Amino acid sequence: MMSLAPVNILSANAEEEKAETARLSSFVGAIAIGDLVRTTLGPKGMDKILSCQGRENSGEIHVTNDGATILKSISVDNPAAKVLIDISRVQDQEVGDGTTSVTILACELLKEAEILVGSKIHPQTVIAGWRLAADAALKALEAAAIDNSGNPDKFREDLLNIARTTLSSKILTQHKELFAKLAVDAVVRLKGSNNLDAIQVIKKLGGNMTDSYLDEGFLLDKKVGVNQPKRMENCKILLANTSMDTDKIKVFGSRVRVDAVSKVAELELAEKQKMQEKVKNIVAHGCNVFINRQLIYNYPEQLFADHKVMAIEHADFEGIERLALVTGGEIVSTFGCPDKVKLGTCDVIEEIMIGEDKLLKFAGVPLGEACTIVLRGATQQILDEAERSLHDALCVLTQTVKEPRTVFGGGSAEMLMANVVRDLASTVAGKESMAVEAYAKALQMLPTIIADNGGYDSCELVAELRAAHKSGHITCGLDMQLGRVGDMQKLGITESYQVKRQMVASATEAAEMILRVDDVIRAAPRKRAPDHGH
Repeated sequence: MMSLAPVNILSANAEEEKAETARLSSFVGAIAIGDLVRTTLGPKGMDKILSCQGRENSGEIHVTNDGATILKSISVDNPAAKVLIDISRVQDQEVGDGTTSVTILACELLKEAEILVGSKIHPQTVIAGWRLAADAALKALEAAAIDNSGNPDKFREDLLNIARTTLSSKILTQHKELFAKLAVDAVVRLKGSNNLDAIQVIKKLGGNMTDSYLDEGFLLDKKVGVNQPKRMENCKILLANTSMDTDKIKVFGSRVRVDAVSKVAELELAEKQKMQEKVKNIVAHGCNVFINRQLIYNYPEQLFADHKVMAIEHADFEGIERLALVTGGEIVSTFGCPDKVKLGTCDVIEEIMIGEDKLLKFAGVPLGEACTIVLRGATQQILDEAERSLHDALCVLTQTVKEPRTVFGGGSAEMLMANVVRDLASTVAGKESMAVEAYAKALQMLPTIIADNGGYDSCELVAELRAAHKSGHITCGLDMQLGRVGDMQKLGITESYQVKRQMVASATEAAEMILRVDDVIRAAPRKRAPDHGH
C-alpha cells in the first residue's frame, strides 16, 4: 500500500518556503528596504545615523543620507532585501548617484506587483507588461535627452547644474555653488580621461566648509625628515617600497649569542655598513627626493641629509600609488640597476600649512590633470559625509563627460516616463495592460515621495505636475524651495541621462528577478566536527 505521508528530501535543519509564502517573504523584505531609505530621497530628505558595533570600529558613527552607504552598512537575512542592496551598490559603482532612487523604484514596483498577484494575475504576465513599459519609458527618456557637448560654454553650464542638483540632496547643499565649481573644475582638468585617481581628496579638521579649496598639483599628508631640505626644485623622485629599519634581526625566533660586548658593537657596525651601502645605491640613481612606503629610521635619515636628499617616510600605499601615477615614476624595491629605474619628476616640492598641519605640495607634476581637493569641516562626521557627497558628484560628472546627454530633474523625467507608459497601457490588450498601468504608478511615486519628504501636499503637486506634462510642458518639475510646480530649465535642475537610464533598467531587472521567485530554500549550515585532539 502506498504511503501518503509527505516526503522530506531536505536535511533536518534546512528550511523551505513555497509559492505564496516565498513570494510574500520576498515582497516584505524588499519593501522594508525601500521604506528604510524612503525618507532620504530628494533635496529635503532626512539623514540617518549609523552606529558601528563591530570589534574594530566599535562606537564609530556615520551621519549620512546616501542610499548606498546606508544599505551596505546594514546586515540583512532576507534574500530579496540583499538583491536591492546589490542594485544600490552597482548603481553607486556604475554612475555614482541615484542609489536611493533605484531602491525606491524597485520597492514601488514590488508593491504594485503584490496587488496584481493578489488579483490572481500570474507573475509572468506582470513581467511581460513591465518589459513593454520599461522599453517605452527608456525610449521616451532618450527622446527627451538634450546634448550640449558641441557648445563648450553650454556644456560647462550643464555640468555645473548637474553638480548642483547632485549636491542639493547632500550635506553640502548650503554651499553647493562652491562645491559644484570645485567638482567641475577638477573633472574638466581630467580632459576626458575620467581617471578619478588623479583627483585626491584630503580631509582636514578645523575651519568651516567654505574654507575648502582646489589645489593644482598633488598634496601628501607627510613631513620631511630631520635636517633635510624643506623645499626642493627640479625634483627627481625615487619611489620605493623597501625596509630602511635594519637595526632589527628580522628572522622569526632567531637568537644571537655573543661572548663579549665588543661583538655586539661589531654587529651594529656591520648593520650600519649595510645601511650605508643601501643608501649609496639609492643616491646612485641620481635622485634628490626619496619617498618610501615604509619607515625610514634615524641613521638612514641622517645619511640622506648628508647627501642633500629629501627623504619622506611612510607614504601609505594609496598615496605612493597615486604619486607614481602623477609624477610618472615607478615603485621599486631593489636598487642594483639604476639604469632600468624610471624616476618621477616635478618642478617644486615644498611644505605648506593647512590649519595647524604641515603637508607636502608637489607642483608642476607631469600628469597635468592631477589636483587635490582640500575639505575643511568642524567634525569628522561632517568631513566624511562631505567626501561621500563630493565623490558622488565627481562620479556623475565623469559619466556625463563620457555620455554628455542630460535630462531635467525634480521629478520631471519620472513624470514624463509615467505619462508615456500610461498612454501605452490604453493600447495594450489583455492583462498586461494592468501591469503597464502599475509601472506608471510606480514611476509617479518618485515625485510623490520627493514632495512628501519636503512636507508639501504631494497629491496636489503631483496632480498639477501631471496636468502640466499632459499639456505639453515637459520641462516642468517640482520646485522644492517654493513648494510648487516650476520650470526645471529656468531653475537649472538638470540630471545626467546615464543616471536615469541606469536607474530604470536596474530597478526593473531587480524587481523582475524577485517577482519570479516561488521557492526559497535555506540550506542547513555545515556542522563543525568536534576536535578531540590526539
